[in-house]
Amino acid sequence: MMHFRLTPLLLVLCGFVGSVGMTSAAEICQGFGPQTPRDISNVEGTNPRVFSPAPPADRLNLCNIHTHTNAEHKGPGFTVFAGDQEHGGYQCNETASLTKEELEDPAHGHGAFHGIVPGDTIEVHWVYTSCDVSPGEGLGSCMNDRCANPELRVESQVFLVVNDKTALDFADFAYANTVVNGFHQPKSLPSGTGTPVVFAGSTTGPKFTEEHCSPLQVTWSVRPACAKIDVSSLYKWAEDGNVFHEDHSHGVRQLVTAPELLAPIQ
Repeated sequence: MMHFRLTPLLLVLCGFVGSVGMTSAAEICQGFGPQTPRDISNVEGTNPRVFSPAPPADRLNLCNIHTHTNAEHKGPGFTVFAGDQEHGGYQCNETASLTKEELEDPAHGHGAFHGIVPGDTIEVHWVYTSCDVSPGEGLGSCMNDRCANPELRVESQVFLVVNDKTALDFADFAYANTVVNGFHQPKSLPSGTGTPVVFAGSTTGPKFTEEHCSPLQVTWSVRPACAKIDVSSLYKWAEDGNVFHEDHSHGVRQLVTAPELLAPIQ
């Protein structure tokens, strides 16, 4: 396998806002590694840049947890297109079949975790780094002056937000100052939602497009099925405060479809 030096993480903070839509070959960003998000059911890709996969999550430090409203990726369990705006992306397939009770907002539109209500889809990203750092706010927490080119991994799970105390509790996947074998770790990662699809990609977020690419190299692990999560547990995560200072759900980067910007999935 050929190995490429990572671009400094500081560059990710200098992204551009670009228009969303069909991208011609002439407009596609040149010289960048494989991009994210993608349709994880499509294994094709022709991007030539190859880098070694990051170590497993339990051998890296958790540095950030954040969410996006709607799934940035498209997968077997989240195929409902939500539009091409900043809060577009994809929704869980079960969205239209939720009950009246599941859709009732216990906070009546004033939940402490802004940007989501019952019935929404969110994609949660657990970001890991090879740097010796503690969890904190934003991607800047994944590096320091002594470690500017980390190996990065993102574990991803798409959730359907519901008003249901029997649904999954976000606290089970949060960070609670847990250190295991010397590495910062969440309480747990989701299971039972299919074998994660692992591929080479980049960072995401609405400031990047197919014309303005992310320079970072990231190993992704995306679970293919949705799971229901209790909205009250997300509100509580924000109410209680968290080391990431997360109190709202972020926008999405639209799906990357140009083969030149995708790595083949093995």
